[in-house]
Amino acid sequence: MTGTRRTVAALFLLPALVLLGALVVYPIGYSVVRSFYDQSGDGFAGIDNYKALFTDEGIRTALKNNIIWVVFAPTVATALGLIFAVLTERVRWGTAFKLVVFMPMAISMLAAGIIFRLVYDQDPDKGVANAVWVGVHDTFSQASAFPKAHPGRESPLKPAGGAFITTSPVRTGEAVSLPLVGVAPDLMPDGAKAAVAPKPEPDKVTGTAWQDFTRGKGVGKLNSVDPAELGYAGMKVEAVKDGKVVASATAADDGTFTLPAAADGAQLRLPASNFKEPYNGLDWLGPSLVTPSIIGSYIWMWAGFAMVLIAAGLASVPRELLEAARVDGASEWQVFRRVTVPLLAPVLAVVAVTLMINVLKIFDLVFIIAPGSSQDDANVLALELYRKGFSEDQPGIASAISVFLLLLVIPVMWFNVRRLRREVRR
Repeated sequence: MTGTRRTVAALFLLPALVLLGALVVYPIGYSVVRSFYDQSGDGFAGIDNYKALFTDEGIRTALKNNIIWVVFAPTVATALGLIFAVLTERVRWGTAFKLVVFMPMAISMLAAGIIFRLVYDQDPDKGVANAVWVGVHDTFSQASAFPKAHPGRESPLKPAGGAFITTSPVRTGEAVSLPLVGVAPDLMPDGAKAAVAPKPEPDKVTGTAWQDFTRGKGVGKLNSVDPAELGYAGMKVEAVKDGKVVASATAADDGTFTLPAAADGAQLRLPASNFKEPYNGLDWLGPSLVTPSIIGSYIWMWAGFAMVLIAAGLASVPRELLEAARVDGASEWQVFRRVTVPLLAPVLAVVAVTLMINVLKIFDLVFIIAPGSSQDDANVLALELYRKGFSEDQPGIASAISVFLLLLVIPVMWFNVRRLRREVRR
């Protein structure tokens, strides 16, 4: 009646209201006002800064990437969280698995960005992603051991479109020497043995492909097999006549090979497959893959968050409904799709909306993971806001971007608040 309670309540709320006004309301209001002024802040620019949101190439790329983020990152993270929560519910080690999956949430965005910058390194000896990718690729398509090999001085071989071919035809009963250089001794195949000089055989073409190089100045004889020189183990040799391969062979560990009589009168060719460069994996941080790669790192961090919330919702699902569905003959997939998922719909909505709000303002991962050469291709609105405001000194456009981001977040937050109030009424 005296208004004392209202006064006391206002006094208790005053510190929070002051902080809210200073840290939230004032910055929002100032950003809105600043977005209508030019770069200097003295001239009124009207809506020119907002026009730039749809005409500036960098901002348009950032907006497109934000749409990709909003569509894919929350969807995949929520789906993985649902799968992990359901699959780990019945196993003994489910708690330990959830702990491991949730652990990335304890890592800051900065640390996660540094981790994944290393994971996506182009060099397979450094980057885990390319190490796995190259390992799988080489399992089915082995790279050549001689990518740098080439004919030396006074060689009987000449270049032919990535391959090397003899300058003159060969005859049966002749021994052919195919000397090459360019491969460091420590990079020769493990199975390579000391080269053996070719010996002629009747009705056959024989030869040796070897590394015609011996360490030491003036050591060894040119185009001749020396004791310290190694054979090109596994080198493919083809006999080509009139543009067609009439015979082929693979060099033994000592570099020797033998071709049948069909090779008589043909030129010997070392095909280009002998010299192809080793597969170096994918350019994960290149222009075409940088955004999906960064989204992958985000999912690695936030799938655990989704899993924990969904697992909490799953624990409150009435078990009798699930058992009733099984008794009625429903398969586990039908129980999951028609009973579990509908009952978890409110929780899934909370997770998805929370992640949508989070990805709309994603900045750290993109700034750290994307290299300078592809940062423009990975650009998002929050990063473009930072670049316009601090790197390019365009605070008016930066303020317009911040207001635009706020307008994008408001509908999602409004939906979330309405849904929470609906849940409270129930």
